[in-house]
Amino acid sequence: MNAKEFFGKLASRYLLLNLLAMAGVIILLCIGVKFGLDIYTHHGEGIEVPDLKGMEYNRARFALEEAGLIIVVSDSGYVKTIPADCILAQSPGAGTKVKEGHAIYVTVNSPSSPTFAIPDIVDNSSYREAEAKLMAMGFKLTEPQRVVGEKDWVYGIICRGRRVSNGDRIPIDYPLTLMIGKGTFDDSENIDYIDPVYSPDEVDEGVSEVDEFEEVKGPPAGE
Repeated sequence: MNAKEFFGKLASRYLLLNLLAMAGVIILLCIGVKFGLDIYTHHGEGIEVPDLKGMEYNRARFALEEAGLIIVVSDSGYVKTIPADCILAQSPGAGTKVKEGHAIYVTVNSPSSPTFAIPDIVDNSSYREAEAKLMAMGFKLTEPQRVVGEKDWVYGIICRGRRVSNGDRIPIDYPLTLMIGKGTFDDSENIDYIDPVYSPDEVDEGVSEVDEFEEVKGPPAGE
């Protein structure tokens, strides 16, 4: 078979029809896969998430279950002005479209304020350091109480009229008062230095020790 016959068969109508048929099958397969996936995944379809903020938990759960969604409590918080078990936040947010069976994560209001352990600040930090640590945790501080001691050094913490210590768990909405030094000390803390008093025996003993040394005289003058 020469080159002319080979290229003649390659360009024959039968071969071209087969190639076009294969290309058509590939195109149809791609289109079928695309539309099949859209139908299988319900592309473009979704359930709009309702606004749950401020809603009581049981009511929110019922609303989501009616819509085909699931509620999951992911965290808790505390807002005094809102009743307990109310929804404080949600994710995804209201108006978002999700598929059926999607989980909606909510933050629920706690019936009581959370408690936190007092950090290691009593007799271990200055007023500025203690103030920064406590305020970062969310505590509210009142005007500090000045006590005798080193200036601005933390000597104690008062919560609702009683002393608290490092590690005590205190509700976050309880105000704290820091007891800090005012830079002065009581006269009772002054130390009087008294010269030592020796007994006569100790004095004589000291003198005798001195007398033990023998005096060495030099040669007479003129020698």
